[in-house]
Order: sequence, then C-alpha cells, then structure tokens
Amino acid sequence: MKIAIIGAGNLGLAIAKGIINSNFTETLYITKRNIETIKEFETSHSIFLTTDNKTAIKNSEIIIFAVQPKILPIVLSECKGLLTDTHTIISVVAGFNIFKLEEHIGSNQSIIQAMPNTAISVNQSMTCLCSNSKGKERIPIALNIFNQLGHAIEIPEEQMQAATIICSSGIAFWMRIIRAHTLGAIEMGLESNEAIAMITQTCIGAARLLEIKKSNPEQEIDKVTTPGGCTIAGINEMDHQGASSAIIKGLLASYKKISQISNK
Repeated sequence: MKIAIIGAGNLGLAIAKGIINSNFTETLYITKRNIETIKEFETSHSIFLTTDNKTAIKNSEIIIFAVQPKILPIVLSECKGLLTDTHTIISVVAGFNIFKLEEHIGSNQSIIQAMPNTAISVNQSMTCLCSNSKGKERIPIALNIFNQLGHAIEIPEEQMQAATIICSSGIAFWMRIIRAHTLGAIEMGLESNEAIAMITQTCIGAARLLEIKKSNPEQEIDKVTTPGGCTIAGINEMDHQGASSAIIKGLLASYKKISQISNK
C-alpha cells in the first residue's frame, strides 16, 4: 500500500503518526511547505517528506488530502491532471463534501470523504466514511486503513456533518469535560497528575462498559445512584446547573457552524 498525505497540519500529522505506528504501508509520502518542521517523521527509508504534492501523488496509490478548506481547491486544481483510475482519493477536509470534490476533480474519480479525529495519532480514532458512486468499491480499502488506526464505519453522506461534530470536534468537547473534572478534583485536594490519571481511566472504563455490555448510559447510571447517595446529589446538581443542556446547545452550535461553512 502506497499512501500520500497532502498537508501536514495537526490532523495530517496525526494520521501520519498512526500509519507509522501501525507499520502497514509500503511507502508514505508526507507533504508540507516547510518540511524542516516535521523532520522527526523521517524515521525509515519508506517515509518521504517533500514540498512537492505532485511527486507524492505520482508515487502513491492512496491520496489523503488534509489541507485547510480554503487551500484545497488550489491543491486539487494543481494535482487534477495527475489523478488516474488507480488512485483512491480520501479527503479529511471538514466542510468539503463529495459534490465539491467532484466539481474540482470530476465524478470519474474514486472519492471518499473521511472524518477521523486526532486520536488517530495513538490508533484510537473514530472515523466515519462516505463516498461517491465511483468510490463505493474502494470503501473496503479505506475501512481497512482507518480500522488499523482505531475504528471506522461507513455512513450516509448526509450524516457526515453531524459525525464531524460528534467525532472530530468531540475530542475537544471531551477534553473540556475532563478539564472540568480535573479542576473539581484539585479543589477537593487531589494533585493534578493524580486527578488526571483517575479521571482518564474512569472515562475509559465508562466507555468500555457501554461498548462491551451494549448497555445505555441510563442503565449504568442507575447502578451507581443509590437512594440518598452522593452520586445522585451530584447528578441532580449538574442537571440543575444545566450541564446536559449546555452540552446539547454546544453540539448544535457547532453543527450550525459547520453547515454554514459547507454552504459557502
């Protein structure tokens, strides 16, 4: 498998780290305007850093575009003539849907839209995929790549904006929740590093309960909210202060924003 990552920003580098950690690609090209800032990625003879997008595309089968949305049309225009039937095009650019991609490089290309998150750098991403009709047959290839970097699923394109908020922006939202827990723990007398260790493992445990037992959050909450206990007191106070409402409103605000970006 020969992969090129066009654009070594935060997400592009996170994907590169995950691919390097998994060691499943024959060659990996990473492009950036200033490759001196990413020299640490040049760890083997199969990894190539370059400022030339065209060189990366010529030497790769799977092209992952990870540039900023405003830059993507320019990059696609420059590279369009190099794309062939053998290429699988994967875009991780938020707000740039399949229709827009086809406008720039044509519907005859195998195009897949992917939305991973930065946890891909530690092989723990939740990645959602959709494709154009030509790219449908290449979805298994993309699933294979992203399942080695966490967990991947195919969803309808109309759900991609919501998935972007839940999965990609969701990393920041969960970090904010973890940060709030940490501040509360410090006020209760715990050291910061101790608090983070406790909180992160508790988060992992909560997620694993839902994943392995196939239960829902309310079922698991009921198991720890004894009558007159401290857990129910905390949950009720959080609800009184609007915790659930604030999270829902935040998600919808992000969804509204990405819809505006996509419609430009």
